[in-house]
Order: sequence, then structure tokens, then C-alpha cells
Amino acid sequence: MVKRISGRKADELREMTAKVGVIPNADGSAIFSFGETIAIAAVYGPRQLHPQHMQDPSSGILRVNYDLLSFSVSDRKRPGPSRRSREISKVTEMALKPVVDISEFPNTVVDVQIYIIQADAGTRTAGINAASMALAHAGIPMKGLISSFAIGKIDKDLIVDVDKYEEDYKEGEGATDFPIAKISGTENYTLLQLDGKMQPELVKKSLDMADKACEEIYEIQKSALKEIINGDGEK
Repeated sequence: MVKRISGRKADELREMTAKVGVIPNADGSAIFSFGETIAIAAVYGPRQLHPQHMQDPSSGILRVNYDLLSFSVSDRKRPGPSRRSREISKVTEMALKPVVDISEFPNTVVDVQIYIIQADAGTRTAGINAASMALAHAGIPMKGLISSFAIGKIDKDLIVDVDKYEEDYKEGEGATDFPIAKISGTENYTLLQLDGKMQPELVKKSLDMADKACEEIYEIQKSALKEIINGDGEK
């Protein structure tokens, strides 16, 4: 059995928190955290898309922007978008698209802004979880929530929800990072992004571990959305 410095079991997620309605001027918003990693997402739209040549007369467009804020990490990060943030923006957009139905809103855009305000590994998956909740809070038609986390590997052992200490350890031995996103209540995945090497039998084991982890994440997301419905009836 693998020993983790945090004391967590191999299949144990970090403590999670989630809340919706955190940005008053957004159409929908949410905050989601894995331990010390905190992501905030805000949704604006559907609204008219400009310039006009980018419009789709048959459907609305989902547009995602992910940014790791400068103060979120101890090492200095140059402000503004980077190659990595653009890649994660596109990956997140692809992970969310299968559940978002904006076909009834032609020529419009739904903008999703994701900001990482504190980073301790797992930022893209925390951002996906926050964005999924924010879209639901905004009332965007959806086929389900997206729940996301990453599998890592220490030596030959798989571990759920890698933290920064484990991520740095993995980089020293050849990193394996396997972000996964799944549609709640289904067997359908919207993100399987393996960075590094993993034996085929471990990929299958990773997906088995994903069932349990994604269900736990979904319960946290669902509770946060129910809380605002029961609390003030806004959404």
C-alpha cells in the first residue's frame, strides 16, 4: 500500500469545498477547491457574439478562458495568458461541451471565465468542477454536471488527486498525470488526458477509481447547488 505524505489513502480525495453564487454580477458563478487548490468560475450569457462573422446561426457558442492568477503560486508568474493557460482553456471547453445545450440560442456566446486563486496541483480539474457548477447556476441547459479530478502514479501505485508535493516528487521520476472528467450519473467521459506513461492495465484501474472519485465530487457539487435553491430560491 502506497504511503502518502498527507496521510491520505491511495483512493482518497483531498478535502473539498464548493459554493455557488459567489460573483453577484455574473449570470452564474461557483467556487470549488481540492485542499489548497481553489478555482472560481463565472458565466456570462448567452449574449450576442461579436464580431458577427464568428456567429453560428444554428447554435450558441461556448467559450472558455482559464487563467492561473499571479498570486496563486509561490513562484513568480507573468500576468496574462500563457501557452499552458490557452491549452487548458481549450481542454476545459472540450470537457464541458458534451453536456451544454445552447442550440436554442443562435448567434450568441456563453463565456466561462475560470480563475485559479490558489494553486496546489489539480488546477484544471478544480476549474472544470467550478465551471460545471457555474453553468448550472446560470440556468444554461445541461444534460448533467461534469466531475473531474486527476490520477497520478508513485512508483507502480496509482493515487487519486495529486497534491503539489506529490506532483514535484513525480516530476523527479518522470511524471504521470491523468486528468479525467465524467458526466454525472453516466459511464461517459469527456476528458481522458494522459501525460506520461501508464501500462494498459493501470489505465483500466484508473477508470475504476474514477467512478468512486467522480461520484464523491458530484455529491459535493450537487449539495452546493441544492443549498442555493433551498436557501434563497434564486436559481
